[in-house]
Amino acid sequence: MAAFDIDRRKVGLPLAEAIFAAPNNTQRFFREVPDNDVTVAAGPALDGVSAMMRNSEAEASFQPIVERPITVADIAAVLKQAQAQVVISFLPVGSELASEFYAQCAIEAGAAFVNGIPVFLASRQSWARRFEAAGLPVLGDDFKAQIGATIVHRALANLFKIRGAELDRSYQLNVGGNTDFMNMMDMDRLTSKRISKTEAVQSAVKARLDDNNVRIGPSDYVPWLMDQKVAYIRLEGRLFGGVATNVELRLSVEDSPNAAAMALIAIRCARIALDRGVAGAIPDVCAFLFKHPPVQMDDQTAAEKLTAFASQGKGS
Repeated sequence: MAAFDIDRRKVGLPLAEAIFAAPNNTQRFFREVPDNDVTVAAGPALDGVSAMMRNSEAEASFQPIVERPITVADIAAVLKQAQAQVVISFLPVGSELASEFYAQCAIEAGAAFVNGIPVFLASRQSWARRFEAAGLPVLGDDFKAQIGATIVHRALANLFKIRGAELDRSYQLNVGGNTDFMNMMDMDRLTSKRISKTEAVQSAVKARLDDNNVRIGPSDYVPWLMDQKVAYIRLEGRLFGGVATNVELRLSVEDSPNAAAMALIAIRCARIALDRGVAGAIPDVCAFLFKHPPVQMDDQTAAEKLTAFASQGKGS
């Protein structure tokens, strides 16, 4: 319906071409994308371009266009003209101002909002209330990928819990070679990301770990990995009699399609909520899809809640 970016290699191109433009570097598993008459429009950069990005090799980082001032009213007008019903945000980690900007654009355009990154909107009462007052749904925050580091880490932590073992300490160290990992080399942008990933795991353990005994988050940028993400996960604990045990796991995934699977579900659920007149944050949808939902649930319960939400009103 509409698309926005700040990179000169994408703005002004048909969407079907822009998705393959640098610095995108994921696997191309579907090459023949039909033209849908959508041209990528310019959005405001705001805080979406980190210092790391501005000082890195141009081909692998963002190349912001020289933009005129762009307002909420400008973006909302494009969304209204396109009759967009759901807006999804995959802004860079740490884009607090830009995330709030596009959330307000969605409200002004009368569209639902899906927040794929660790800026707290659906899980922050002030923003959830804004969407509720506007009669619009908001889903977030920060996607759990289909088979990603967080969901695997949660499963292992839950295994300790249900098997009666004590979990004493754990880490999850992630490296990758896409612009997300380059951007996250700016440590000042990582506060919400570390909170999001850590709380997703802490909510799955039997007893909350001391802050010094858990470390979760991005660790380094390795350009030749491209869109491949590699996670190193370790859990240390005790079995019967206090006997020590540890689990170490290496997970390798293609980062973008891993998140896209959940994005599709979120878009569909946002549209369902919009059609039903459900407004504000929706815990029964967010808990399964996002690392930092309004309410944390174990993954089995969250899956059941999501299915029940999607099936509500259908015949048996």
